[in-house]
Amino acid sequence: MELKNKIAVVTGAGKGLGKAISTSLVNKGALVYGLARTETDLIALHTTLGSHFVPVPLDISDREQVMGWVAETFSGMRPPQILINNAGAGYFAKIDALSWEQWDEMIGTNLNGLFYMTSGLVPLMKKQKETCHIINIGSILGKTTRQEAAVYCLTKYGVQGFSSALFKELRSHNIRVSCLNPGSIATRFFEDSGILPNDSMIAPQALADLAIYVLETPDTLLIDELTIRPMSPK
Repeated sequence: MELKNKIAVVTGAGKGLGKAISTSLVNKGALVYGLARTETDLIALHTTLGSHFVPVPLDISDREQVMGWVAETFSGMRPPQILINNAGAGYFAKIDALSWEQWDEMIGTNLNGLFYMTSGLVPLMKKQKETCHIINIGSILGKTTRQEAAVYCLTKYGVQGFSSALFKELRSHNIRVSCLNPGSIATRFFEDSGILPNDSMIAPQALADLAIYVLETPDTLLIDELTIRPMSPK
């Protein structure tokens, strides 16, 4: 896929991996709608990237917000060819120490938000003649498990299954679906989740570069899944 003049939607765009992917897409000539709950992060990125980055303060776990934004933004307008489902929430604790609120946030963001964004944009992608591409950011914990991550693993195994089934469903519509499953990334996500950063973690830009590589593969090819691990985890 040639990224110049493409329209992309990136969730969790205000920081970390989403910010890195959004920046890389803009640098390739794409127009990026960057979605996140924290408006100040989006405005700061817009100041840096300019008019090719459109800040959209929105909670993807709110179905009415998502569907309303999709209808308002793309009614009569050129629809997006790229969707990066990057937004995620994670809390790591023993199962009897997790709160209902933490459960709701992980399910709401990692699964409900993934579904709302995808189901909202796929009908628009199906109408296009050009190749479209959905990249879902999963996790190594969608392929294996660890203690004190039961609910997070549940959601990321869900992302893995969703991506695999969706790939089979949409390939005949010229829509590619890829799932990237990284290990620990050096972002605020892990700090906020109580995991101390270290120099072995994956750099956000390295993973963003990989996402761009996946997008830019020839339209006749599909990378449906990639697992990315730190070389020397700590």
